[in-house]
Amino acid sequence: MKLDVDVLRYLSKDDFRVLTAVEMGMRNHEIVPAELIDRIAALKHGGTYKVLKNLLKHKLLHHDSSKYDGFRLTYLGYDFLAIKTLVNRGVISSVGRQIGVGKESDIFEVAKEDGTVLAMKLHRLGRVSFRAVKSKRDYLRHRSSYNWLYLSRLAALKEFAFMKALEEHGFPVPNAVDCNRHCVVMSLVQGYPLVQVKELQNPDTVFETIISLVVRMAEHGLIHCDFNEFNIMIDDNESVTMIDFPQMVSVSHRNAQMYFDRDVECIFKFFSKRFNLSFEENTEESDASDGDSDAGVRPRFSEISKVTGFLDKELAASGFTRKDQDDIEKFTEGDLEKDLSSDEEETETASNDANAKHLDSLCLVDQQEQTVTCDEKGEAEKNQQFAEAGQSNEIETQDASKKEEDKEIEDEDSPEFTKSLSKQRRRAIAAVHGGRKTSLSRNSYKDKGGKSSHNSKLQKQLCSW
Repeated sequence: MKLDVDVLRYLSKDDFRVLTAVEMGMRNHEIVPAELIDRIAALKHGGTYKVLKNLLKHKLLHHDSSKYDGFRLTYLGYDFLAIKTLVNRGVISSVGRQIGVGKESDIFEVAKEDGTVLAMKLHRLGRVSFRAVKSKRDYLRHRSSYNWLYLSRLAALKEFAFMKALEEHGFPVPNAVDCNRHCVVMSLVQGYPLVQVKELQNPDTVFETIISLVVRMAEHGLIHCDFNEFNIMIDDNESVTMIDFPQMVSVSHRNAQMYFDRDVECIFKFFSKRFNLSFEENTEESDASDGDSDAGVRPRFSEISKVTGFLDKELAASGFTRKDQDDIEKFTEGDLEKDLSSDEEETETASNDANAKHLDSLCLVDQQEQTVTCDEKGEAEKNQQFAEAGQSNEIETQDASKKEEDKEIEDEDSPEFTKSLSKQRRRAIAAVHGGRKTSLSRNSYKDKGGKSSHNSKLQKQLCSW
């Protein structure tokens, strides 16, 4: 929707009061009822419906009567509320031409009272080109319900916070001036997007500067996630400025390495195609020195040394914090140590049980030998063959009984054995009941208070007579 600021000068206080009432009602209503707007606005002399009609004419509101009679804010009405607030604060005094259009924002030139030109970015999430916001961005976090105006407001607040923090740490970013609703006011960068530049005097120097910015941000705990030729501004002196920050994530994010490698790969591809930079010579030198490809040129996420002060923790960037990750690693290491110690204890107890059984068998053999020596020598010599045969038979019978018991135990553990037992139990219960159903049947509950119950009472009285 085109931003026509000429209408703004003809709106009255009542118009903005009704617009604010609709905004307040949209906190818990998708479509705000007209009665609720009238109660929130509380105009002195009434006339809320007349104001609503005027706002509908300028397309600042949308009327919906599918379920009930109600209204909702459009992006143009939200723009007017943000611009009116910034004008009342003295941040801007006029709005100029549109200088940029993106998949999720529009950028306009604005000016202050002293003539200083600034840039105003209006976030407009929900366009057809970019509607997968909930799956690609974590603006909502734990919230489930949302509308596009609220998502745009969250994106603007996030970008303003990232821009302020990066500016304080010496990164080349625009100066963040103010923020209201879905609108961010920043300093105007005097340059051009890198995608529009055809020639550079020192492409190698610009390339090294851009790659060093990616590494520096990662050292401070942040990854841009959309660092390409469209979000890099360059001026006539070939100085670089970064823009567009709402999608930044933490280095502790689960996909941080993928995002970092993607940003680096975008820069490598652009400079190799546009400015014909070749990185084969550097890779050959790195192969000769370290034996690893692209070790001297392409930065790696695993080799980046982290700085003590993390910006991702200060700004609550998307992704897990380093503290949470360390706690998870400690927890998993503790579980592994417990599992190993428990396994060692189980193996020790099993070996001790086996040794005890072996000692018991040795003691039984010694006792049998002592009983044989206590008998008379003559009878032992005569009955020695019979005793040996008897012992061998007893051992064989014991082994056979042990095998049968083991088979029974295995059969009891098997599912087929449990099924057969359940079938036998069912047959035994059926035999006890004589194969008949229980006395309670379905028809017994239907005849309560009917003719059958009355007849049964009469039969009982006749039998008593």
